[in-house]
Amino acid sequence: MKLFYSPGACSLSPHIILREGGFSFTTEKVDIRAKKTAAGEDFHAINPKGYVPALQLDDGSLLTEGPAIVQFLADQVPDKKLAPANGTLERYRLQEMLNFISTEIHKGFSPLFNPAFPDDVKRLTRERLAQRLGLLEAVVAKQAFLLGDQFTVADAYLFTTLNWAGHTKVDLEPFPALRAYHARVADRPSVQEALKAEGLAK
Repeated sequence: MKLFYSPGACSLSPHIILREGGFSFTTEKVDIRAKKTAAGEDFHAINPKGYVPALQLDDGSLLTEGPAIVQFLADQVPDKKLAPANGTLERYRLQEMLNFISTEIHKGFSPLFNPAFPDDVKRLTRERLAQRLGLLEAVVAKQAFLLGDQFTVADAYLFTTLNWAGHTKVDLEPFPALRAYHARVADRPSVQEALKAEGLAK
């Protein structure tokens, strides 16, 4: 398999899961602005959506959208317990959390990366994000990971989005449990390996 990624972007989440799951894979860096791969290919020709992550499977087909990719990977290595079994309520809890991270946290950060957005919009965006982060603070204040004591694909995704807080001036100081959670996930060997591979850690 090959993961098309951009350093520190949401593609970090499946990158972590590829390493957590012990998969054999390669990566190729993508310049998202220029829509070019490190090999000089037109990224739109690979993924018409034009953004990462995109995972090229062994049969040459392409899977996109982070929450779909990480669940696919988790289901290939059920013994790793990166996702609850399909058909269980716990699996729907995972999907509930992935959807929340995708729509309320991930997309909640989006305006903060856009220099065209006025400061008032960014202030309101940070306030809304703080409300959403407060909900997650309550979750990780009482358990090690989002679904309990077991690290899952949802944790890789939330970790990735929390990494954006410093760059976008989102204050995590009011959320001590989330900060401890972020540090706990960061300590995992798979996370450190992915960060180093993307040039985000030494």
